[in-house]
Amino acid sequence: MTPLFIAAVEAAATHAEPGIVEKFGIEPKYVVMQVISFLILFLVLYFKGIKPTISAMDERAKKIGDGLKYAEETKAQLASAQQEAAAIVKQAQLDATKFVEEARKSAKEFSERETAAATERANALITKAQQAIDLEHKKMLDQARTEIARLVVTTTQRVLAKELTDAERTRYNDAAARELTVV
Repeated sequence: MTPLFIAAVEAAATHAEPGIVEKFGIEPKYVVMQVISFLILFLVLYFKGIKPTISAMDERAKKIGDGLKYAEETKAQLASAQQEAAAIVKQAQLDATKFVEEARKSAKEFSERETAAATERANALITKAQQAIDLEHKKMLDQARTEIARLVVTTTQRVLAKELTDAERTRYNDAAARELTVV
């Protein structure tokens, strides 16, 4: 087999087809020019397009990173502010409850003071009314005594059928008044 294989290879080499370079008509000077043009194009694109794009992307990535960091800081500040707000609201509720309790206590004390003052005024009014009634009663009794004494004198005068002098009349009035005061 090996001799046969070697013979086949030699036959193919003698009848070998032309190589790629001959087949496509590639000339080395054009290939070098193409490589140089490609390198120039690559360098221009790299420095004018790719490098600024990469730096812009890096800058944008940095800004995004800073933005995310700022967002995290803001989120932490927001949470802190919400906790502070909740604490302030809770304190305000406690203060409001305290003020309401104080107001209720003050209102109750005021109501009790006013009730006591009203009771005191009513008692004073009742006392004054009682004094006025007692005074009026005394006046009425004095008037009744005076009238009774006058009637006694008049009756005595008629019974005795004689005219009394002013001195006698006064004496009878005083005696009748003394008798009535004793009663």
